[in-house]
Amino acid sequence: MGNSSKDDSTTDGDTSSGDTPPSNPNLYAEGEKVLAYHGPRIYEAKVQKAEQGKKDWRYFVHYLGWNKNWDEWVGSERLMKHTEENVLKQQALDKKQGVDKNPKSGRSAQTKPKSSADAKVEKEDLKTNVPKGKKRKNDSGAEKDTLSFEKLVKIQIPSTLKKQLVDDWEYVTQQDKLVKLPRSPNIDDILRKFLEYRLKKEGTIPDPVVEVLKGIRCYFDKALPVMLLYKKERKQYQEAVKDDISPSFVYGGEHLLRLFVKLPELLAFVNIEEETLTCLQQQFIDLLKFMQKNQSTFFLSAYDGSKGVEGKGKD
Repeated sequence: MGNSSKDDSTTDGDTSSGDTPPSNPNLYAEGEKVLAYHGPRIYEAKVQKAEQGKKDWRYFVHYLGWNKNWDEWVGSERLMKHTEENVLKQQALDKKQGVDKNPKSGRSAQTKPKSSADAKVEKEDLKTNVPKGKKRKNDSGAEKDTLSFEKLVKIQIPSTLKKQLVDDWEYVTQQDKLVKLPRSPNIDDILRKFLEYRLKKEGTIPDPVVEVLKGIRCYFDKALPVMLLYKKERKQYQEAVKDDISPSFVYGGEHLLRLFVKLPELLAFVNIEEETLTCLQQQFIDLLKFMQKNQSTFFLSAYDGSKGVEGKGKD
C-alpha cells in the first residue's frame, strides 16, 4: 500500500502563494466507513484522518479486517460513500474480475465453468476483501494493475491437493473446525525435508532452490495474516503467533497450500525477468509434487473441531 508519510507539497491551509484555499468540500468524516479503490478492486475501509491540501482533501484510510501496514493516504477520487448503490458497484466490479462472493454457489463468474474444486477454493476470504499485492504508484490508473493480471505465472496445483484445499475450506467455513496449532510438521519442517529430498536425489542443492524456499517462507510469513486466513481463524492466529515467532514455525501444509493459490497474484506485482519466472514456476511445481507425494504426512485428514491453539478449548 502507499506510504503514510505526508507529501511535502501538501500542507494544511497553505495560501502563501496568494492562491485561495480549495473550494472542494470535505466529503468524508474521520471514522466514516467508506468504499475505497485499490488497484482494480474496491474494498471496505475506514477514514482515520482527513486533511486539506492546496487543491483537494486527502484521507488516511484503514482497510477493514486487514493489518494496519496496508493503511495509506488516498485522494477523494479513490473513495466512495458506503451506500447501497455503491456496494452494488463493488459487487459488479468483483464479478467483472471473476470473483464470486457467495461461498455456497457452485458457479464461477467466468463464462467457462470451473470444476467444483476450483470454484470452492476461490471462495470467501481467499478471493475477497484483500488488497492484492503492493500497489503501483499510480493512484488514478487501475489499468496498469489490471494488465498485470493478464501475465500471471501459472502454478498447476495437483488434483489431490486441490481436493485438500476444498476439504480445508469446508472444515473451517462450514463446520467451524480449525487446524490445531502448532502443527507438526510445520512449514519450516516441510521446506527442510524438501531440501533433503533434493540433496538425496541430485547429490547437490542448487543455490536458486535454496533462495526460492527462503522466498516462499518469507512470503508466507508476510501474507498469512493479510490474505491467507479465513475470518474464523484470525482469533486463533492472534493467540498462536506471539513473541515475534515466525508463522512458518506454527502453521503447516494446510496453510502453505493456500499460499500457492495467491502467489500468481503476488508475483504479478514484482518485476521479474521471464527466465527467472520460468525457473520459479518449476521450483513451485517440484515443491507441490513433493507435498503431494507426502500428503498423508504433511496434511491432516480431518480437523478435530478445536477452535484454539494447543491446550485451549472451544471459544
